[in-house]
Amino acid sequence: MLRAAGDDDYNAYVNGLCRLNSVATLIIPNREGAENPAVAEIIRRAEAVFIAGGDQAHYVRAWQHTAVEEALNKEIASGRPIGGTSAGLAVLGEFVYGALNDPPDGMLASPEALKDPFTLQVTLVRDFLVIPMLHDTITDSHFAKRDRLGRSLVFLARLMQDGWSRTPHEIAVDERSAVLVESDGKATVTGFGKGAYFIRPAQSPAVCQKGVPLTLVQISTYKAPTGSHFDLSSWTGEGGASYTLSVKDGTVHSTQTGGALY
Repeated sequence: MLRAAGDDDYNAYVNGLCRLNSVATLIIPNREGAENPAVAEIIRRAEAVFIAGGDQAHYVRAWQHTAVEEALNKEIASGRPIGGTSAGLAVLGEFVYGALNDPPDGMLASPEALKDPFTLQVTLVRDFLVIPMLHDTITDSHFAKRDRLGRSLVFLARLMQDGWSRTPHEIAVDERSAVLVESDGKATVTGFGKGAYFIRPAQSPAVCQKGVPLTLVQISTYKAPTGSHFDLSSWTGEGGASYTLSVKDGTVHSTQTGGALY
C-alpha cells in the first residue's frame, strides 16, 4: 500500500480480504522520501501495489520523475498487479487530473469546468504511470456520487483541444464500485455502487476555449453495472447499456430515458 499521508489502517482490511504473506504501507510524503533507494527497493519486491486515496496532487508533486515512479513503472512492466482507490485510481491512466490548483476546501466541480474549460483548476498531467491498457485514457473516481461527469467531459475535450490525444477515453468509477482489468484488457465491474462508465468522444470539440462554455457532441458512453464486462481493446461491453452524451453551451444532454446523465 502506498500513500502520501495517513497511517497503515488499510493493512488489517487487506489481510482480511485474502491470505497474504505480508501487507505493508509505505507513506511517502515528499520528493526526498520518493528518491530514497530503500523505498524504491521495497516497491520492486512487492507482489502487488495499491495506491490509497487522498489528494492526487500530492502524488504528482512528490512522486513524478523520482525513484518511486521508476520503481512503479518497472513493476507494471513486469506484469505485477497495480490498483488504486479515489486519488490512487485517478493517477492510473496515461492522463491524470492533477488537482494541482484546487483549493484546500474542495476539488473542481462540473459546473465550473463546463462554464470555462480553461479555468485554472483544469490541470492535466501525462505519463505518471505507464499502464499499456490505459494508454490514451484518463481515470476518475466518485463519479456519479460527486457529479463528476461534466468535468470529465471537459478533460476529454481539453486532451483533444491541446493536442495530447486524438481519441481519448475515460474510465469513470463510482463509489463502492471497482473495475478489475486483466492483462488482455478484459474487465469486470464489481462492487455495490452504480458501477463504471466508459466514455469516448467521436469527434473534437466544436467549442473549447478560455472563458466560453464547452460544446462537445457525439460522446459514446457505456454504463456498466456490477457483474457486467468491458473489453478495453475493442472498447465494447456486455451486460450494460450504451447511450450518447453531448454538451451544448456548457449543458450536458443524454439520450438515456428521461435524459438521465448517470
